[in-house]
Amino acid sequence: MTLDPWIIAAAAAALALVLGRRALGGRRLSPDDIRQRIAAGAVVVDVRSPDEFRGGAYPGALNIPLHELSGRLGEIPRQRPVVLYCASGARSGVAAMLLRRAGYAEVVNAGGLHDMPR
Repeated sequence: MTLDPWIIAAAAAALALVLGRRALGGRRLSPDDIRQRIAAGAVVVDVRSPDEFRGGAYPGALNIPLHELSGRLGEIPRQRPVVLYCASGARSGVAAMLLRRAGYAEVVNAGGLHDMPR
């Protein structure tokens, strides 16, 4: 039995997507789940650039651009859950991975600003 190269390529792409998503912050929670975490005291961190943040942000979010995150960890309380977002979920996924490696226990990649609860 010979497999079509397109089937093999499609399967490899799907696997890369699943593994990449896990590496960049895991599965995403629903807006209702995010809303509950925020209501329970989670810190909301926007890891976009200051210009993006000025263009519109989630109410009460702390702006710590991804490239500054490691130097500003002291601004994020370790004893509270953390909800991260960016424009698409990619930068916040990297930020989630960095925070977990730094010892933050409850970290959620909420995705993009458009994924945040209204």
